[in-house]
Amino acid sequence: MLSAIGLDEGEESVYRLLLALGAADLGHLNRRLGMGEDETGRRLRALELRGLATQSSVESGGRWVAAPPGVALRPLLIQQRLELEEAELTAVALAEEYLAEASESDARDLVEVVVGAAAVSQRFLQLHLGATQEVMSFVTEHSVAVSGPDNQAEGVAVARGVSYRIVVERAVLTSPAEFAEVSAALGSDVNVRVVDRVPTKLMIADRSLAMVPLNGNHSEPAALVIHASGLVDSLAGLFESVWRDATPLVLGGPGSDEAVEGESGLDVLDLQVLSLLLGGFTDASIAKHLDMGQRTVQRRVRGLMQLAGVSSRLQLGWHASERGWIVRG
Repeated sequence: MLSAIGLDEGEESVYRLLLALGAADLGHLNRRLGMGEDETGRRLRALELRGLATQSSVESGGRWVAAPPGVALRPLLIQQRLELEEAELTAVALAEEYLAEASESDARDLVEVVVGAAAVSQRFLQLHLGATQEVMSFVTEHSVAVSGPDNQAEGVAVARGVSYRIVVERAVLTSPAEFAEVSAALGSDVNVRVVDRVPTKLMIADRSLAMVPLNGNHSEPAALVIHASGLVDSLAGLFESVWRDATPLVLGGPGSDEAVEGESGLDVLDLQVLSLLLGGFTDASIAKHLDMGQRTVQRRVRGLMQLAGVSSRLQLGWHASERGWIVRG
């Protein structure tokens, strides 16, 4: 927790133990921490350099005492905050310089070509981590350089308040692992919709940067990172048109109970079945994904048809849309 001010895990452990003990000599700390004497001594010296610990005189046994957190940590936190503010100002200045140069350069400079799996993956993660408002993306069945399980940046961005709108191909959800990952990600800030096919793999961060793969006979993965506002706006328009016609995916989680509030006889499991049904999944696939029997799924569907007063599944889809059971807007 104190890594932000430069302490590693071992140094933090020593500091916390000193706070708990009040004072202790090197031998006692070694026994409590299970460290070697040299290792403990090195970490104590590191704490001493930061003003977090002091050693009493040799006459009193050379015991170590922790400095009070309210006194010792505050200056370090203030210094760290100042350094972050300076780094942010530098980043803003560099961005302004870049935009100034880009406005005077050839239009081709506004489209960056990234080649190589490692470079594509790094750029992909940078767009996630640099987003501050919203990320929109198309997810295809075949990943070029970054697979779902390898992408941890989305969770980090969501934790910072970034919202996600994702359109996935139906084939993606046939994999139990991918389905479980999508299900776990769904929440108030992550919305997923399903279509048969998306036009291309795509990610747009804050409507200012876009990334699309370069398809073709390349020996290694490649992608375009697009900075030009006009092109990004066009890609955002493409995303919105696909998003508008895609089927929302409802798999429970936060907010599900509120989503059905006021709908007589319609519970969260009904919504889950209906969502997958309208997404084009078979009864067998729905049963597998929701861990229930196929007959249970069929019974649920018949119950929904009866509730809607319709005689076919096609009519059920229309009725669900009209009644707002599955909201596209």
